[in-house]
Amino acid sequence: MAQNSDRFAKMERLRSHRRVQIEDSKPTRYDDDDDEEEASSRGSIKLRPSEKNVTEDQEPFMGVKVRRRASLHRDYKGDYLDVPSQPFLMKLLGKQGDRQVVFADKALKFTGSGKMKRRTLLITDFAIYIIDPETDMLKRRISLAAVEKICLSELSDNFFAIIIPTEYDLLMASTRKTEIVTVLVDATKNMSDYELEVVFSNRFEYNAASDLVKEVQFEEVEGGVKTRILRK
Repeated sequence: MAQNSDRFAKMERLRSHRRVQIEDSKPTRYDDDDDEEEASSRGSIKLRPSEKNVTEDQEPFMGVKVRRRASLHRDYKGDYLDVPSQPFLMKLLGKQGDRQVVFADKALKFTGSGKMKRRTLLITDFAIYIIDPETDMLKRRISLAAVEKICLSELSDNFFAIIIPTEYDLLMASTRKTEIVTVLVDATKNMSDYELEVVFSNRFEYNAASDLVKEVQFEEVEGGVKTRILRK
């Protein structure tokens, strides 16, 4: 009972009151003339709650995060894809030796070349899985033990970066970011008694590939948060 209360408290502190709108009408990418990617409020994929759920009251998480009124009553399901009903996913998990799924949902992944890809995100008690939902192909498996920290902005957007020093990092966006971060922190602690670091900054770097470093910049604008991804 105490463990559930602690987890609920963590979820509340991580929640935010507005969500960024991610541009999807033009795939985000780099070219020879422009080395900047931008996810702005003009996009067609809208990941922001209705205004009636937004509050200006700010309650800090580690002094920086904000929350919204609707999040106080949100229920967390964990498995949003009904994994046991999907033979491919069950076979994949069985082959890897993972039995307990603590989170499953669709999310956006940012590739090294700057494109946004829809991916299935699975988190078990031992690993993170990135799967192509169109081809049912496993794109990546990351051991929880390899994760050093999670980077978030100080604003209310949907982006999070999973930092893996021994590999390249992972930048993703999800409207369920709060739950994902909470699950990763809890799963890591349960597996190894290690407290996964959660870092908040409106400007952070991540390794988009083994030889490519990018910087993510966040700026609060009217109606949401503007996000830029730059090559270093």
